[in-house]
Amino acid sequence: MHAAWGEIDRRLLIRLGTAGLAALALPGAARAAMAQGFTHGVASGEPSAHSVLLWTRYAAANDSVLTAELSESADFARIAGGGSVTAAAERDHTAKIAIDGLEPGRWYYYRFIAPDGSKSDTGRTRTLPAGPTRAFTLALFSCSNLPFGWFNAYAHAAARQDIDLVVHAGDYLYEYPVGDYPSAKQALPGREIQPTHEMVSLADYRLRYASYRADPDLQRLHALFPMIAQWDDHELTNDAWKGGAENHNEGEGEWVARAAVAERVYREWMPVADTRWRDYQVGDLATIFLPETRVNGRDRQFELGEIIAGGGDPAARLKTFAETDYRDPARQMLGAEQENWLFGGFARSTAAGTRWQVCAQQVMMGSLFSPPETRDWFAGDQPDYVRRRVEMGQLAAKAGLPLNLDAWDGYPAARSRLLAAAQRADADLVTLTGDTHNAWAFDLDEDGHPAGIEIAGQSVTSPGFEAYIPGISDEVRVAALRRSSPRLRWANTQDRGYVTVQLTRERVIANWHNIATIRTHSPALKATHSMTAVRGRRRFDAA
Repeated sequence: MHAAWGEIDRRLLIRLGTAGLAALALPGAARAAMAQGFTHGVASGEPSAHSVLLWTRYAAANDSVLTAELSESADFARIAGGGSVTAAAERDHTAKIAIDGLEPGRWYYYRFIAPDGSKSDTGRTRTLPAGPTRAFTLALFSCSNLPFGWFNAYAHAAARQDIDLVVHAGDYLYEYPVGDYPSAKQALPGREIQPTHEMVSLADYRLRYASYRADPDLQRLHALFPMIAQWDDHELTNDAWKGGAENHNEGEGEWVARAAVAERVYREWMPVADTRWRDYQVGDLATIFLPETRVNGRDRQFELGEIIAGGGDPAARLKTFAETDYRDPARQMLGAEQENWLFGGFARSTAAGTRWQVCAQQVMMGSLFSPPETRDWFAGDQPDYVRRRVEMGQLAAKAGLPLNLDAWDGYPAARSRLLAAAQRADADLVTLTGDTHNAWAFDLDEDGHPAGIEIAGQSVTSPGFEAYIPGISDEVRVAALRRSSPRLRWANTQDRGYVTVQLTRERVIANWHNIATIRTHSPALKATHSMTAVRGRRRFDAA
């Protein structure tokens, strides 16, 4: 149900600003989208040793030429760089400008100035270090569904002084209509999104970003740290792949058109470069690779229900599948072009003497198998789709198949190629991951030998295992998962939050920070769990 909002031309309203009774009648998130002037703060991203990209949004009746200024001090007494950029209606009044000629490893302040002399908020950003580098700290986020609760993980990180770079591994926002993930019962009052229906059109995607970017904690995180980001599926729609998505149907138009709209708006509203994959050099300490695992090369996900359809013994059909199609070497997650870029990047990084090869990507690389105990964990009042998923997971595990075929577990040959490439390059591989809503630490193996570690972060707000198995403790769930998944070293299946990853010359230190709550607006922490890995071992240290 689109209500009266669906009958109004949203693009026109956004351009008109706050004028008119229609604007005054809308919820706060929509009013923020339609305000005039600097509407959504500032952001930065794509840092290198000598450059950074700056972002803002300035809404007006016409295109507006903005002046970007960057300084080493908050008073802008001496301008260290800048330039002119147009906030154009064609790009939803967003503006991005790359500033170069900067000093490496240095914090800068920046702002934008409008034609009328008004100024944006002041932001802070940082270039990457060059040459010998002792330490560098990343903050890893993913899966931030606004109606589920407050972005307290963003708020906690924004209050810190020890973060050099933010990594967002995807599901920055969600496409669903109001009342569908979260349900009306699950949704937190006051956390409204626009449009109220599923985002499908250009105007829909733009308005949903405007709703999310109105959040003050997200704005502050963007203003204080540079961010590198890559979409997962929900920036497009659920379970996307190169030819479609689970949550896309013919009534919503052609998939290629919807995917193009989603990508266009992502690039308008995010402080990102207009390329699908890229890398960042952190002095001689790390190369951070940012691949794209969703729409460039990904083949369609396997569906267990389709595999066992057509009669016969389901267990036998799954066993045959596990021995044949499941291991098809032609199946792709990245696509051949991107594989060549990434695998060659591993080799170039190690040849240059870089100590860590960090792959910040979207979906879990470690193998997770459904424990036999899950058949006893789910109460009888669970929805049919949950019960079916449990039954499928049990059948899959008996056939030697993992739990989540939308992750790298559904593309084992592609994963083997990646891990083997890391081994050939003698890389110290650290994979940073989002998507699953829970926290995981995996040792990664290939052909029986260590290949790296995976640091998978919990969600900012989206629910995890605890929402579907509320009567089972985290300790019981994790113990069972570790028994069924040999390379899983640690997990948390109940808390929301984020991860900081400190890279030093000899060690990686991962800290999973668990937020106390998302139902009230508070950045308080519940707990932090730490794990380390020594360079050259490609294993987490013993707990």
